[in-house]
Amino acid sequence: MRPDHEFLQALTRRTFLGKVAGGVGAAALASLGGRNNNAGSSANNSTTDPSKVGPHFAPKAKRVIYLFQSGGPSQIDLFDYKPGYRDLHGTELPNSVRGGQRVTGMTAGQTSFPVVAPPFQFARHGKCGMWASELVPHTAGVADELCMLKGMHTEAINHDPGITLINTGDQQPGKASLGSWLSYGLGSENEDLPSYVVMLSQGTGKNPGQPLFSRLWGSGYLPSNHQGVQLRPGKNPVLYLANPAGITEKARRDMLDDLARLNELRAETTGDPEAATRIAQYEMAFRMQTSVPDLTDLSDEPESTFELYGPDARIPGTYAANCLLARRMAERGVRFMQLFHRGWDQHLNLVKELRAQSRDTDQASAALIIDLKRRGLLDDTLVIWGGEFGRTIYSQGRIGAPGSGRDHHGRCFTTWLAGGGVKPGFEHGTTDAYGWNILDGAVHIRDLNATILHLLGLDHERLTFPHQGLNQRLTGVEPAKVVHQILT
Repeated sequence: MRPDHEFLQALTRRTFLGKVAGGVGAAALASLGGRNNNAGSSANNSTTDPSKVGPHFAPKAKRVIYLFQSGGPSQIDLFDYKPGYRDLHGTELPNSVRGGQRVTGMTAGQTSFPVVAPPFQFARHGKCGMWASELVPHTAGVADELCMLKGMHTEAINHDPGITLINTGDQQPGKASLGSWLSYGLGSENEDLPSYVVMLSQGTGKNPGQPLFSRLWGSGYLPSNHQGVQLRPGKNPVLYLANPAGITEKARRDMLDDLARLNELRAETTGDPEAATRIAQYEMAFRMQTSVPDLTDLSDEPESTFELYGPDARIPGTYAANCLLARRMAERGVRFMQLFHRGWDQHLNLVKELRAQSRDTDQASAALIIDLKRRGLLDDTLVIWGGEFGRTIYSQGRIGAPGSGRDHHGRCFTTWLAGGGVKPGFEHGTTDAYGWNILDGAVHIRDLNATILHLLGLDHERLTFPHQGLNQRLTGVEPAKVVHQILT
């Protein structure tokens, strides 16, 4: 075969593939343009076409505020109380109860595992009679709004795999986060704000807390416009959002129009769906130049709001300030708001650090529920409070020592929900006398994620995305169930 003939054959193949890819690119652009208009319509069984994604059935919630307490809050010292703990204090945790449960390297070498009763006072609260620690008086005050899951469990034993698993459905990095799945499945109610917003704060408990990586709110294999947008404290809440000095709004608009034409050409010639995604992201950033300053300007909030959330609500970047911003975002139709609060890893100095950490979060968490309810938003806003796992009943370190604490415990821990279609003043799941094993009402984190999707009208088995030969989904390939017992 002559070389020039080979060249012509290659050129023909290239032309054919380019035309096919152009059709794919055009379809991607068309679906992008029609996405929000179709997000509220009924979806068919296929969710691979973004224009077809939408509620599979009538939702009970429209949005989620996830108050993620990074580090593993001690359910033993906050919510999963039993008067019998006092009688067990100082005794050895029986091997029959431990059941060969793997522990971390921080306590695996201990020769003794003494039970430590909570060093805090507990009381029952609300009409429901829910147990709560003295560390969380404000949360206890809204006990009748809470749905307490005491049978949460996970196989993860260390922080990064645990946080990755509960946020993305897999201990290995690279999967799409919960917020990204909701963005992909439902779109946004407000075209001027992202559908998924993330805010970080550092507690005064363990400082610094566990590191948090942006992949926790990443879109993984989903289109990148579904990744979380981090909102930072200060004058520039979103990096690179403000125009550089000397750039006018008209100049920015003209530049974006030119970029859009280039990306459209790229999509037509290569079929790269990310070209269409870039157009959407540039346009969102342009609209956010107006919407974000309005969102973060708290000057229109009355004094009573700051009294409700506490004095920290006036300090940008604090947990309280982020809770207030989450309420403002809920009012503006943001789909998923996730507040990561670091500092719950009380291996040492538990009494001092857990008290400080609870003081950071208790008032604002309860205030958010009260604020949403009085504004008529709690019924269709699902609020979630919890971490990646809990803590052990036994002491890490010498029992009674000021520097002692508790190790990680994934076999059972506590998460609470409120609003958004869950039963108020309700407890689901019980643990044994040692708070070590689940007796009934077990809820794996896959089950929690399936339930969250269900409350927003999404079937976790039907919300899929093709990647690497598999219809990927948030709950993975292992069994997961919706916890119908907690639904209204």
